[in-house]
Amino acid sequence: MENQFLVDSEYLSKEALLKKHRLEEEPESRTNHMAYQEGMEVIDSDIKQTVLNAIKDYDPTIYKKEDVLFALQKKSCDVEDLKALLSPAAEPYLEQMAVRARTETSKHFGNTVYLFTPLYIANYCENYCVYCGFNCFNHIRRNLLKDEELRHEMQVIADSGMEEILILTGESRAKSDVHYIGEAVKMAKEYFRMVGLEIYPLNTEEYAYLHACGADYVTVFQETYDTTVYESLHLAGHKRCWPYRFDAQERALRGGVRGVAFAALLGLADFRKDALATALHASLLQKKYPHAEISLSCPRLRPIKGNETIHSENVHERQLLQIICAYRIFLPYAGITVSSRESATFRNGIAKIAATKISAGVSTGIGDHEEKYHGQEAEQAGDEQFEIDDGRSFETMYEDMEGEGLQPVLNDYLYV
Repeated sequence: MENQFLVDSEYLSKEALLKKHRLEEEPESRTNHMAYQEGMEVIDSDIKQTVLNAIKDYDPTIYKKEDVLFALQKKSCDVEDLKALLSPAAEPYLEQMAVRARTETSKHFGNTVYLFTPLYIANYCENYCVYCGFNCFNHIRRNLLKDEELRHEMQVIADSGMEEILILTGESRAKSDVHYIGEAVKMAKEYFRMVGLEIYPLNTEEYAYLHACGADYVTVFQETYDTTVYESLHLAGHKRCWPYRFDAQERALRGGVRGVAFAALLGLADFRKDALATALHASLLQKKYPHAEISLSCPRLRPIKGNETIHSENVHERQLLQIICAYRIFLPYAGITVSSRESATFRNGIAKIAATKISAGVSTGIGDHEEKYHGQEAEQAGDEQFEIDDGRSFETMYEDMEGEGLQPVLNDYLYV
């Protein structure tokens, strides 16, 4: 069913502006953010409440340096150790954390770093998320790639040498439905060895369909695990339902995908609690589905078109480093992705410490890889979701990673 808040044009009608105002000013007009909406699958999972209880009970200020040093000395860390490593008490011990994280990364991943690129195929969205450039009330150029445009974008990316892409859309079932995404995945399999998805949450049978089309893994950002903050930031659309989003990775695994990725958008709420929840969510799902490949992303807020004042000032690079090192120490086998939201200097450094995957040749716009890669303007391109910081090409990234003493890897899967 088409969402009433979908805005196709570059302007907002008077009626749409009234809806926007009501959603902002009248909380009672919004749907219950903890209630499932029509068509959403409810699964019986014991993980959600465990995570909510953990962050409710977490007080980062109670940990002392002894707790941090104790955690760093242990062979393996439990949740209590993770809490200490994420606390302010751990900040003076970043060097020791980085050394431990690098040891764990080297032990389990060697000196490899995987390269991929995102491919945004549509930026229509039915959600009103106040921090996102794609939100349905934002004044941006909307676009959805047709078959010929999809193939052209994929060819441009494949010609660069890339073998893995992450397909992304705005969250609009009305515009980019599951069948459309499935056809894009089938096409991508003609050009790339690995295809990931970062789309709106689906039901199990829909994930099974996309897996049959060729999708290898699914990424879902919970955005924030703080349900109160989540309610205040997601004012309309399917995304307003917090629990349906939380269970997306589990539904994807039940649908047969090989791997799932987790993330909180750092800076929306208390980043220490969100980091704890992200790692715990991943860990609990790993124990429940031991065959699954688990990975974490570490995005910080970035400016968007229409609101360039958005930033992650309260999550500095040192704190981001702390989070990533804590992730690695707590989950030594998990993949860790650091995106082009971060600077080239930071990504060069973190790839030698804890990150296992980084993006290259990135565009967060729709249909503009020809412009990005070859300097040919794409007149029909859709606007970007957020501003990136590291705009290095695939070729430059590959050379830079080699220069850092790392071995860039494009793909290491054999399909039989």
